[in-house]
Amino acid sequence: MTAQPVIIDCDPGHDDALALLLAAGDSRVRLLGVTTVAGNQTLDKTTRNALRILALAGIAGVPVAAGSDRPLVGELTVAEDIHGSSGLDGPDLDGPVGEVAGVHAVELMRRLIAGSAEPVTLIATGPLTNVALLLRTHPEVVPGLNRIVFMGGSTERGNTTPYGEFNIVTDPEAADIVLRSGLPTTMIGLNVTHLALATTEVIAEFRGMGTRLGTICAELMTFFASAYRREFGFEHPPVHDPIAVAAVLDPSIVRTVPAAVAVELNGTHTRGATVVDLHHRTGATPNADVAVGLDVDAFWRLLMAAVRRCAAGAPSR
Repeated sequence: MTAQPVIIDCDPGHDDALALLLAAGDSRVRLLGVTTVAGNQTLDKTTRNALRILALAGIAGVPVAAGSDRPLVGELTVAEDIHGSSGLDGPDLDGPVGEVAGVHAVELMRRLIAGSAEPVTLIATGPLTNVALLLRTHPEVVPGLNRIVFMGGSTERGNTTPYGEFNIVTDPEAADIVLRSGLPTTMIGLNVTHLALATTEVIAEFRGMGTRLGTICAELMTFFASAYRREFGFEHPPVHDPIAVAAVLDPSIVRTVPAAVAVELNGTHTRGATVVDLHHRTGATPNADVAVGLDVDAFWRLLMAAVRRCAAGAPSR
């Protein structure tokens, strides 16, 4: 089977790091490029973190481009309370890294999509600013896109405001542009990502790999766990972003249903909320496949196998 060409747009971030490792370590996708956006931390830090993770995964030759340093509207608020001052607090990640491409993330995405012989799947695990700018400034790329899969939103409650999830709250206007684009879109929300918990057994499995990469993953999740315990009272932290990659690798792992999704842009208490019409009450045409279920065991098997392949020096490219 031919590997699916993908671009990952991200804001690493502990869970973005696992998403990158999953994509790097599974031969069912071909990672064309990585683009970064401000979100979990400022743009300089998220870009540095993407380079660090690719270096740790043994990935060379995949271009990394920095993108938007703020949302389309308003000011950036980072998630330092969850991800720390570096965006990847916990382990020592010092080491040589690659160079950042000399073009903006939107331009890199345009070039990669235009140059691909097959339609490209765009996986977004941060605020959707870069993706919205791509669609708004380069509508000619639309035929070259297979679909957009993004981690963001929820069919239920939020994690940044009572009804708003972080990636969408950070740039609601960008999410609105993506969901109105008419492109095939898959939404991976908190209602599903909260099923994938980095338990003590998961952390022990990472550490038990006996590799530097496994130990780093364990330390990342240990820091992440302490932050979620402090901020939310969670016993174990949910790993959101790799679910978006898993949905591309193996659609049987994530169950979705078609639904109309709107982003609240003006609500006093609900700006950034994703309004998901699961029961077709509005009569609106579905514009997204919305994740509603997860095979948790299959997901963790997939992720662990990918990390082991990266640690063994045998990533998928």
